[in-house]
Amino acid sequence: MRIAIVGSGPAGLSAAARAAALGLSHVLLEKTDHLSDTIYKYQKGKHVMATPSQLVLRSDFAFDAGKREAILGTWNDQAAAQGVNVAYKSEVKAIEGTGEAIPGSVQKIVVRNRDGSSETREKQRFAPPYRITLTNGQAIIADSVILAIGTQGNPNLLRCPGGDLPHVQYQLDDPAEYNDEHIFVIGGGDAGIENALGLAADEAQGNIVSLINRGAEFSTAKGANVQALLAAGAAGRVAILTESSPAKVEPGFITVDTRDGEVRLPCDRIIARMGSAPPRGFVEECGIEFTSGDRLAFPKLSPVFETTAPGIFVIGALAGYPLIKHCMNQGHDVVEFINGNTSLKPADEPILAAKFKDLPGQRSVDEWLEFLRTNISILEGLSPLQMREFMLDSEARAYRQGDVIFERNDPGSSLFAIAQGQALVEVRSDAPSISVPIESGSIFGEVGLISGRRRGATVRAGADSIMVEVSRTAALKLMSSVPAAKRAVTRISTERQLLQMFGAGLTPADLADVLDTAEILTVKAGEFIIREGEEGDDIFVIRVGSMIVEKIVGGKPVFLSYLPAGSYVGEMALIAGGRRTASVKATVKSEVIRLKGEAFRALMDAKPALLERARRDMAARQDINAFVESRKDSFSTVVDMYSQTAKFLVDNGIGEATDVLLIDEHLCVGCDNCEKACADSHEGLSRLDREAGKTYAHLHVPTSCRHCEHPHCMADCPPNAIHRGPDGEVFIDDSCIGCGNCQRNCPYGVIRMDSVPPKKPGLLSWMLFGSGPGPGEPSKTWRYKNAEPGVEKPKKAIKCDMCSGIEGGPACVRACPTGAAIRVSPEDFLGIARLERITGEGR
Repeated sequence: MRIAIVGSGPAGLSAAARAAALGLSHVLLEKTDHLSDTIYKYQKGKHVMATPSQLVLRSDFAFDAGKREAILGTWNDQAAAQGVNVAYKSEVKAIEGTGEAIPGSVQKIVVRNRDGSSETREKQRFAPPYRITLTNGQAIIADSVILAIGTQGNPNLLRCPGGDLPHVQYQLDDPAEYNDEHIFVIGGGDAGIENALGLAADEAQGNIVSLINRGAEFSTAKGANVQALLAAGAAGRVAILTESSPAKVEPGFITVDTRDGEVRLPCDRIIARMGSAPPRGFVEECGIEFTSGDRLAFPKLSPVFETTAPGIFVIGALAGYPLIKHCMNQGHDVVEFINGNTSLKPADEPILAAKFKDLPGQRSVDEWLEFLRTNISILEGLSPLQMREFMLDSEARAYRQGDVIFERNDPGSSLFAIAQGQALVEVRSDAPSISVPIESGSIFGEVGLISGRRRGATVRAGADSIMVEVSRTAALKLMSSVPAAKRAVTRISTERQLLQMFGAGLTPADLADVLDTAEILTVKAGEFIIREGEEGDDIFVIRVGSMIVEKIVGGKPVFLSYLPAGSYVGEMALIAGGRRTASVKATVKSEVIRLKGEAFRALMDAKPALLERARRDMAARQDINAFVESRKDSFSTVVDMYSQTAKFLVDNGIGEATDVLLIDEHLCVGCDNCEKACADSHEGLSRLDREAGKTYAHLHVPTSCRHCEHPHCMADCPPNAIHRGPDGEVFIDDSCIGCGNCQRNCPYGVIRMDSVPPKKPGLLSWMLFGSGPGPGEPSKTWRYKNAEPGVEKPKKAIKCDMCSGIEGGPACVRACPTGAAIRVSPEDFLGIARLERITGEGR
């Protein structure tokens, strides 16, 4: 037989159809009793999308967007009409070459036994033809084998206590089967979103549906699915828990680890749709090598889908292409290649050719793809096929020496990768000639990608260069699907954070050994990274979130200081020796970089300036410890009050704030000048509510934006209308479409949806003639009476922007006649200086 095709999904069906059309002897092996088991197992009534829309379909089978049942019916009819040779209930057990031994092809394979143990053995590869042995004992001999088996049979399992309980499932067949249940869907990809929407579609079913997504965004899902999910969330049909993960499963309950700590919720059923991994053991037994040892790595493939086992080809999801249209095109093309059509170009060739047409040099699409892949570190782990898909969402650009790539304070969250040439980062706005080079192979722009901040520096091309601009969506997708790319981005961003923090004349080469020991840890809200009295000398750098430092005084934990992202801790035990002198815990869900003490000590020994910097930081912290210890008896009440005040502020969002409005109730006279000034500075709409919010002792936190370090509101903004300004302010631009996602995502209730009121008469007109509503936000009655007839203004998201662009700073603070209102960064407010003022020691 000429071709044996394993798996009748979209890729395998398309390959079989092409073989039938060319008159090639073939067999399509399907282990079930029906075609396309993956789509067959889609939930009933699922709408199947035909993306990418710009990609031409060149399969012998028809495919367009539609219901699962209609698509399967069409394919069944076409398989019969076109003479596709299908062998049902034919599960493949092994594939082995029957020709001569391939010199130098002995392969080491890790075999996992049923008891959990594993062993490594060597396997000699043999040339085709191949013997395909089925589980029923039947054997088939074929010149070529096409593996189109996908990955759905090897789902990622729920790995937490209770994850193996019977109410945890990995498939949803018919959403209508479930009624009056608390159902949690885990996974923010297309499958998880579609399952959640299906379960919540009919309110009469009475299901309470929640979706848990590990990240803040849905980077791997189709845009239409994300919008449908957000609409369902806005309507209250689906509860969306982002930046969360399951911590424990019990009968009737699930414990979820959220940004703000663990929460135990009623749960009758869990549907885990957390992706899947290639069936590596079976594939390696066939003599096929993978691109790396990562569990999610894909097989090594040539541009024509051939593996390292000659005559065995891999297409579809197993090749890293999960979209149906991609899979079907590959099925068509691989049979053409096997049949000798070496001139055939992939269906996406014209799209990619257009992307590369303005680059210098005469290279084909394949040559450009390989050039970019081999010259950019974060792309080295991609196969040629994955590179094609990646470049569909990215842009390759040529720059002349001196060209500006982006300027300081420009909005932007894309990532840039240098394939050839050099980038120069102007680190000082007042001295453009002082720049730091970034060489070929590296990346820049990762700060905007990770934090959403505006560009922190102007970057120019230091030489004639070729670079790839990777959109935020494409970068997040790359990092989630290619472990090697995530490691490369993480290492580079970690290196630059350490260089920025520690300075002291350090170079990337100096940090190499320290980075080799670096480990990124996710820390739950309230979880300790250091405990007082324990041994240890590792250094912790706060990458995302914030920490507080506590010390036990008189049997009680006393708040010492607040550490925002960009701080580090742990140097005292490393330099002075001994046990930890204080405890450090997360205020919100955070990320820290743990650096091994031994490696950091060697770096300090080699760099005296770094050691001196660390000693200064240690001395400052020792002063705080000594201050608290010396006053633990005489000022215990005040110290306790300060600790409780600090805890109150952290509990009310200051733990992730960069700027927060506080009101001293001892000084506030309730004049509401702050609200009126805010409204008059912002088109008649106030951005704060003075009376709302919580109070502890005399300290009040009104409802006003905290300008979080990693803003919740930025997640899932369709027009990308939310940005961070040069002074840290988070603001919404005029491209807002009023979808309300930011309002729903904000945990502090500081965003409102409203339309801009009619223009008011000037203040003098009001004072002299009584014209208009007066200072502050006009009443709804006045707005209604003065609205333009027949014109309903659209609502947009409105929030505090820290009066960006208004001379004098925040209007709320300037308008306060008693000085009760202040805007502060938490690290300035939560410090020992404040404690000294409270106790009277600082006067």
